Amino acid sequence: MWPYPKIVAHRGGGTLAPENTIAALRCGLAYGFRAVEFDVMLARDGVGMVMHDEQFGRTVPGLGSVPTTDAADLARLDAGAWFGPEFRGEPVPTFTQFAEYCQAQRIWMNIEIKPAAGFDAATGRWVAEATRDLFTDALAAGDPAGLPLLSSFSMAALAAARDAVPALPRGCLFDSMPDDWQAQAAALGAVAIHTNHKHLTPALALAVKAAGLGLFCYTVNSPERAREILAWGVDGFCTDRIDLIGPAFA
Repeated sequence: MWPYPKIVAHRGGGTLAPENTIAALRCGLAYGFRAVEFDVMLARDGVGMVMHDEQFGRTVPGLGSVPTTDAADLARLDAGAWFGPEFRGEPVPTFTQFAEYCQAQRIWMNIEIKPAAGFDAATGRWVAEATRDLFTDALAAGDPAGLPLLSSFSMAALAAARDAVPALPRGCLFDSMPDDWQAQAAALGAVAIHTNHKHLTPALALAVKAAGLGLFCYTVNSPERAREILAWGVDGFCTDRIDLIGPAFA
């Protein structure tokens, strides 16, 4: 039900590097992580960029937004200075740059489809097709462990990804799990439920496992909490505290 790594670095380097950057991937590698969760949003010209926030101001300076800015202009923004002077000038990566680095370093990917408002289907379709183009051999081999896992809070984005490339595994992402979580997962052909560990209960964990689905949690930063949810049957989780919870923790 979960052929993927159990402990995943959140947005690359967790609290130790600017999120969703190649520098964050290098940081995660330095701590032994070969599994990453990251976000993909479409620029104005339809290119997938590795960014979490639609609006500028938190991880890149200035005013503006991802869906109103072309990819080349996004790539020139400084995505590192907000975190620390040693990261000044770190660029916003394209999805392809980020994924190719992961492939070269053998880093497994949980790709969160993060559509800007109104671009759910377009983003889901683009991410699925771009991922397919990078993983043609793994898709042909039919080995899910060799493929990235797509996830999203947007069921419309996941449906578009499913329709575009049915063979790519998908996970339904919920903050609090709705009553119809199992029906939604079935409709999307999902292999996993991804949810906020703060709202998970032992009974819900048992129900997900009984449904034959993988169970992944975000974002677990306490070793004590990690041990607790793993004991409930959680298959994996992402963490910001890669300095406290290593890749072999489970």
